[in-house]
Amino acid sequence: MSEQSPISQSAMKYRFGILRRLKESNKTPLGILLLAALIGAFVGLVGSLFELGTTWVSNYRSSTVSQYVTDKWLIIPAMFAVSAILAMIGYYLVKKISPESGGSGIPEIEGALQDLRPVRWWRVIPVKFFGGLGALGSGMVLGREGPTVQLGANISQMFYDIFRVKNNESRHTLLAAGAAAGLSTAFNAPLAGILFVIEEMRPQFKYSLISIKAVFIGSITSTIVYQLISGQAAILNVGHFSSAPLNTLWLYLILGMLFGVIGICFNNFLLYLQTKFLAFYKDKVSRFVLMGGLIGGCCGAIGVYMPEIVGGGFSVIHQMMAGSFTVTILLLFFALRFLTSTISFSSGAPGGIFSPLLALGTLFGGIYGYCIQEIFPDYPIEIGTFAIAGMGALFAATVRAPLTGLVLVLEMTSNYQLILPMIITCLGATMVAQLLGGRPLYSVLLERTLQRSSQQKSNDQAKATN
Repeated sequence: MSEQSPISQSAMKYRFGILRRLKESNKTPLGILLLAALIGAFVGLVGSLFELGTTWVSNYRSSTVSQYVTDKWLIIPAMFAVSAILAMIGYYLVKKISPESGGSGIPEIEGALQDLRPVRWWRVIPVKFFGGLGALGSGMVLGREGPTVQLGANISQMFYDIFRVKNNESRHTLLAAGAAAGLSTAFNAPLAGILFVIEEMRPQFKYSLISIKAVFIGSITSTIVYQLISGQAAILNVGHFSSAPLNTLWLYLILGMLFGVIGICFNNFLLYLQTKFLAFYKDKVSRFVLMGGLIGGCCGAIGVYMPEIVGGGFSVIHQMMAGSFTVTILLLFFALRFLTSTISFSSGAPGGIFSPLLALGTLFGGIYGYCIQEIFPDYPIEIGTFAIAGMGALFAATVRAPLTGLVLVLEMTSNYQLILPMIITCLGATMVAQLLGGRPLYSVLLERTLQRSSQQKSNDQAKATN
C-alpha cells in the first residue's frame, strides 16, 4: 500500500492538472460550448413546434371552412374572412408589441451581431411564434425558416441573460449558434445552417475557434432534436436523378446566368413594394393590420381553387417534380407566385422568404428544362435536374450566398450526385447578379431598418425639444 500511494497521488495530480488546464484554457471554454448545445436543443424543440403549429393551423383552417360551408359560392368569402383574421392577428402582434418581429427577422440578427440592433427576446419570441402561426397559417406566401432563425437567435439571448454570461464576445457566439440552429431546424439541414452563418453573416460573424465550435454544436443538437420529433427523412422527397452528362454542363451555366437576372428583378421589385407599403402605412396600426388582413384573406381565398400559387411552396415543388404541369401552367404559376411572394414578404408579415424562393427557382428551372428538351432532343436530359439546380440558384442570386444555397438544396433533396451542375448554376447566378450591380437582399433590408430607426430617433428628439 505504501508503495502504491505515491503512484496514485501522482495519477490524481495528473488528472486534476488536466481538468484545471481544460478549465483555464481559452481555446475550450466548456461553459459556452455546453450552453450552445443546450440552446441548439431548445431551438430544435421550438422550431419543431413552430413547424407542427403552422401545419396544424393551415390544415384546420381549410378543413373547418370546408366542413361548415358547403355552398360553393360562399366558400371563397368564408375562407377570405378566416384567413384575414389569422393574418391580422399576426400583423397586430407585430405592430403593437414587437415591430422587430416583422419580416424574416434575419436582418435584425445581422444587426444584433454588429451591436446595432437590440435583441428583446421577451417580446420577440412569443410574437414571432404566434404571429408567424397566424400569417403562415392564413396561406400567405411565406416561409418558416426566417422566423425560426430569429427565434433561434433570440432564444440564445434568453439563455445568455438567464445564465448571466457577461462576455460580449460570448454573446455574439451564442447568437450565431442560435441562428445556425434555427436554419438547421427549419430545413433539417445542419451543414446549411453552419454555412449560412459563416457565409451570409460573414461581415457580422466574429470568427474564432470557440465561435465555430459553438455554431457546429448548436446546429448538431438542434437537428438531433428535430429528427427525434419529425423523423430523419429529407424535407423534399423528389426522387433521385442521374448525374448530369458532361456535355450538358454548359446548359446549367446559362440557367444560372438567367437566374442572376431574375434575382435582381426579384430583389428590386420586393424593395419597391416595401417602399410603397411603408408610404401607405404612415406608421398607423389600423392601416398595417387591415392591409395584412387583405393580403392574408386574398391568399386564403385563392388557395381554395389555386393552392399552387399560395403557401410556402413545398407542395408545388413536389407536383412540379412529379410532372403534373405543362410549360404554360408553369409559366403562369411562376408569374403569379413571383407576385404573391413579393407582396406577402414586403408587406411586413412575420414570415420568411426562403421557401418561396425555392419554389420559384424550381418552377423556372422546370420551364428551362422543358425548353432545353425541345431544343436539344438528343441530349440525355432530366428536367428535374434543372429544377433542383434552380432552387439553389435563385437563392444564391438574391441572398448572395451560393454555397449555402447549394448545400441547402442538396441536404433537402438528398441528390448529392448533382453537386457539379449545382455549383455551376449557383456560380453563374451569383456572378451575373454581382455584375449587374445587385446587392444581397438581407444587407439592403438591414440598411433600411437602420435608416428608419435613425429617422424615428431624430423625430422623437425633435418632438421632445419642441
